[in-house]
Amino acid sequence: MSTTATLPTLKKTAAELALAERFNAVLASLPGGEGARTARRAAMAAFSSQGLPHRRIEEWKYTDLRSLIKTAAAMAATPVGNASSAEVAVEAATFVFVDGKLTSAPAKLPTGVTVETLAKSLAAKSDALSLARSKGIDAGAASILALNTAFASDGASIRIADAARPEQPIHLLFVSTGITSVRNRIAAGARSEATIIETHLNATGDTRQEIALCEVAVGDDAVLHHVSRVETAAGAVYLGHVIAEIGKASIYRPFQLSIADGLVRQQHWVTFNGEAGSFDFAAATLARGSGHGDTTMTINHVAPGCTSRELFKTVLDDHARAIFQGKVIVDKDAQKTDGKQMARALMLSPDTEFDSKPELEIYADDVACGHGSTCMELDPDLVFYCRSRGIPEAEARALLIDSFIGEAIDKVEAPDLRRAMSGVAEAWLRQTRRSAS
Repeated sequence: MSTTATLPTLKKTAAELALAERFNAVLASLPGGEGARTARRAAMAAFSSQGLPHRRIEEWKYTDLRSLIKTAAAMAATPVGNASSAEVAVEAATFVFVDGKLTSAPAKLPTGVTVETLAKSLAAKSDALSLARSKGIDAGAASILALNTAFASDGASIRIADAARPEQPIHLLFVSTGITSVRNRIAAGARSEATIIETHLNATGDTRQEIALCEVAVGDDAVLHHVSRVETAAGAVYLGHVIAEIGKASIYRPFQLSIADGLVRQQHWVTFNGEAGSFDFAAATLARGSGHGDTTMTINHVAPGCTSRELFKTVLDDHARAIFQGKVIVDKDAQKTDGKQMARALMLSPDTEFDSKPELEIYADDVACGHGSTCMELDPDLVFYCRSRGIPEAEARALLIDSFIGEAIDKVEAPDLRRAMSGVAEAWLRQTRRSAS
């Protein structure tokens, strides 16, 4: 029996009440006809019955949104201006969304790629908006996904044709100033290979509360590279969700870079639908101030002969906190499963906190699964070694931090994209060093 089903009803928080008010105020202006509005009302009712996730829900005990989110931000204003595709310094077909609405699209897409926006889908199909579902979604996440459905304003549905291998990545750039909710879908056809980039940023000087959902389907014998960059300023909130289905002999390689100076929670549900599939995940989280970065995932091995790898690196400074929760479930029919998890934290201040909770649920008898977790300070012997070679202390510390976080960033296969992610991390580290001095 689920422990969350017997929890007492909690008094509504100021944020929950404000979200209900915001919803009633904007419902008529959200895209879609009466069918979509009916789905939105049902989703908002589901959220209202559950409320924001809290520490009594096991998956949310480290990220208690009832305590962390004090109020709801204002609704994002009508977008003005634009954002630059130079936010990721790579050549890509870029779609720009400002405050949850498409403001710019490429004139031409790579061969074999089609993209349709959520707003366009809702205009054509009354049933284009539905609650996201996947095996293992907890009550807290279900509540936030319902909120995403209620407020969803736009996003992109990307389809890669069978056997297509577009040379140019597809880049979805989201810039937000207030409450925004976006939904994306990625479908990679059989035998295809493609790279998708997602970037989620604050508009300069503004605070946001963004909820994002990306549903991923990787066809048989396909390869999908999925690179995500999220930045939150102090006081901002980003709640991201990925629901991925991996086909037979296919490879899904996600990488996420999180600048969690505000609150970032990224949750993944991955299911192997065919044998010999591969999930190769890497993440780097950087947090300072009172930043809070949470990566939580559930990997469902339901098919035999599949491989999953999760590498999580985080650098923490000031009073920041990071969480990694990784659950690997091996079904009784998923023989020959090979699963490994590793979470490592580098703590630059004695006031930081790292919570790591790896889990294995194994119901098969022919598997190779393991996990590990470490947290550490910079090794003074290594710093001394660098200084003895004439490297100044500040530069020595920077080199060691770059090396630590670089293990995760090196998992990005495209050289130009890898350099772009390294540049973002290095800029954060330079700013951190200036603040310290």
